[in-house]
Parts: sequence; structure tokens; C-alpha cells
Amino acid sequence: MSFTKPFLTIKEIKQGIAAKKFSPKEVVDFHLDRIKKFNPQLNAVLETFEDEAATQTQNDKGLLAHVPGLIKDNISQKGRLTTAGSNVLKGYKAPYNATIVDRLQKQGGLLIGRTNMDEFAMGSSGEFSTYGATRNPWDLTRSPGGSSSGSGAAVSAGLVPWAIGSETGGSVRQPAAFGGLVGLYPTYGLFSRYGILPFASSLDQVGPITRTVYDCALVTSAMSGHDQNDSTSIPEPAHDYTINLNGKLPAGLRIGVIKDALTSEGINPEIKQKFLDALKELEKLGATIKEIELPNLKYGISVYFLISRAEAASNLARFDGSLYGNRALGIKTLEEMAIQTRTQGFGTEVKKRIMMGNYVLSQAHRSEFYEKALHVRSMIRAEFEQAFAEVDVLTSPTTTTLPFELGKDVTDPLAIYMNDYFSVPSNVAGLPGISIPCGYSQSGLPIGFQLIGPRLSEDMLFQVAHAYEQETQFFTMTPKGFE
Repeated sequence: MSFTKPFLTIKEIKQGIAAKKFSPKEVVDFHLDRIKKFNPQLNAVLETFEDEAATQTQNDKGLLAHVPGLIKDNISQKGRLTTAGSNVLKGYKAPYNATIVDRLQKQGGLLIGRTNMDEFAMGSSGEFSTYGATRNPWDLTRSPGGSSSGSGAAVSAGLVPWAIGSETGGSVRQPAAFGGLVGLYPTYGLFSRYGILPFASSLDQVGPITRTVYDCALVTSAMSGHDQNDSTSIPEPAHDYTINLNGKLPAGLRIGVIKDALTSEGINPEIKQKFLDALKELEKLGATIKEIELPNLKYGISVYFLISRAEAASNLARFDGSLYGNRALGIKTLEEMAIQTRTQGFGTEVKKRIMMGNYVLSQAHRSEFYEKALHVRSMIRAEFEQAFAEVDVLTSPTTTTLPFELGKDVTDPLAIYMNDYFSVPSNVAGLPGISIPCGYSQSGLPIGFQLIGPRLSEDMLFQVAHAYEQETQFFTMTPKGFE
């Protein structure tokens, strides 16, 4: 007996262990070997924990028993480096576990390493890490999507069957779409943020990236439940999100197609066609399709831009070398120490966002920008509520472009931001969204579409996504060269 097949799902690995086709040790060793073999091409994994794989307390009956996974570098793991992809935290070891780390380990999950990411989760391409860019296994010249670039690329290449990313404006769903994977942004507050290094606190949530909807629901179940250490945590108990995955749509399901997804000229034609094909498949499964107009959707990017920068400036103000951050040495004054600590510690993208955040929060401009953004945010939320009075879920492409070439769009920030056109509104409103594969371009690049639901509608989203997935089987496709 031996474990030799890559790209197995969590479910398949658990079944194989239960049937004694292979041992837990063989599973872990196999995936550690794959990381060693393929990570030099991808730069997805910053560090592996061979000792952790051997010594972690394992729960044989846990939801993730014996199944290895990876954690994004902004999620605290006690005694482990947690740098958020930044020089300002180089060498920092977390003194405690994030709540979700405790929960994943309690359910038997083996956390065998940490993944690369855009610095402090600020970026949509995986090119803004102090440790270098991550590459997409479907085409090594292209982006795997950011900021959870390492988590997405690792699962897509079969280095592990699951990984945890974080999302502020699309940073789980975009890597899922670019990698032919499933990625969930949950209802805001569903997962604890305790122990997560923040970018924008009112938007940030962690989310699982997996090969299948079932696996995504399983990891979601493992991380769910109220956390008293997080004031934003929803007072809901842990929940099994796999119970309704029967391959059928909910009876009488009404799906609203966001009008911009049909009319916008900014969407890649191949993405639009695969999205239309997905709608036809959902109709065949029994859904009623209705076009829904969201007039304020076009302001989502602007609202996200202003709020996220303001919150980033506030959250990162602590890194001045006095208590937090690698202190610049040989400095005579506190002011100069703070300036040099930030100059040396932060990358260009982070500096730009801090500067913009301080600008919109300044006394001269707060009412003009930040307060208006908060007002429009409430309008977007109200618009979603009105839409969900007419339909059960909303849908659109996950991204507007195919995975773009590394370096190509870095000089055009607007092009990167607009790729999140359809994802950021649900972040702004705190609504759950799931991205699932809906086909591939003529050049073989993955394409994804998303489902967005009302607050705490994850059960329904998983059920709809699973029914579509079982009919289409796009998750069985894998990138060439990583067999």
C-alpha cells in the first residue's frame, strides 16, 4: 500500500485512510515531497513544517483527520514565522494561535506550512510579496491571483488538497477562479478574525480554497462557530455545511443574474461565454433565471478603495519600530526611527495605500471621501437586500479577465482593481460569495463564476454550487506538468 496519486480531494483521502489503502504518514510525506519538487517553479510555499506534521495532535474522527493543508502567512501560528509577506515583520514569530488554527487542528487538520502572499494582503496578483511573485501552475508566466496567491497556487498544483487564504476584496475568490478551484468568502463574522494580521478590519475574512465544493464546505464546517475573542464574530454555533450536498438545487430556486455581467464591455469574451453556458446549465437543473439590476454596483470599487485604504492606514500605524515592526537602527530621534522603520520595512504598494488612507482620513478630506464612502456602502447593502427579496442568489463572473501575465498589469493599477469589479460589492456588504470553475479558455486557462447570497446563506450557496459542479465536473481538470 502506498499513496502515489496527486490531486486527491479531502474526501477521497479520508476514504482511502479509512479503507487502509494508505496510511496518514504516507499522505503527509507525499504532499511534503510534492512541495519540495514543484514549489521552486511556483514560489507558493514559504516554509514547510515537517516537525509539525509528525507531532501535531491528531483527531482520528475530526472533519480533517490526517489531511494536510497550508495557511496563509498572515494567520498566526504559535511559535511560527508570521510575516504577512513583509520585511517589517521579518523574523516575527507569533506568540499564540489564531482561533481558526486551533479549530482546524482540533478537527485533525495537519498544517504543514505557510503560503506566500501579497504584502499585508495588499494586491491582486501575487507580485507584491517581499519574498517574490507566485506563479500560476496553469501557465507559469501568469498570475495565480492575489493576495492569497500562494494558497491558490498550492492547491491548484496539487501540493495540498486544501489551503486557507484571506479576502478583503476578492483575494480568495480570484485565486480560485484563476486556478480552477473553489473559494469561499463567508458572511462577515462567520469565521473568527482573532490572530489574523489585518488589512481592512471591516472587510477582512479568511476563506478556504479547495478542489471541490464538498471539501470547501467541510473546511468551512471545521472553522465555523462563535469566538468570544473576536467582537465581530457572529454568535452562531459550529455548523455542518455538508448536510445538503445532494447534487440537487433547492426547490424553486431563483437565480438573479447581475445585469452588468451581461452588458459590460469590460469582461473578457471567453469569460462571458462560459458564464452564459453556466446559466444554461443551472436552468437545466431547474433554476429560474432573472436579470437583476444593481445601479450602485459600479461604485463598489470606489467604496472599497476608500474604506480599505483608510482602515489600512489605521491598522498599520502601529508599525513604527517602538512596539511593532523591525526597528530601524542607529537613529537618534523617535520621529526619524518611525520614518526609517516604515521606509525600510514596507513595500511600495503598502506605502501607497497607507498614504492614500491617511489622505482620505485627514480633517480636510474625511467628509469628502471617507464619510461619503460609508454612506454609499449602506446604499449598496440596501440594494442587495432589495435584490434578495426577488431572488434567492445572485450570480456573475468572478473576474473580468483571464489570469494576466506577471508584470503586465503592475504598471496599470486600475486594470488590477477593475478585475475585482464583481467581487468587492459582496465584501463591502459583508455577504457570502463562492467561486466555482465554469470552464477553460481556448488557451487552457481556468474560468470561474460566483454565487452571492444573503447573510448566513452558506448552506444554500454550497448546495447550488455542488449541484452545478456534479453536472459539469470541471474540478477534474489539472494543470499539465504537475502530474
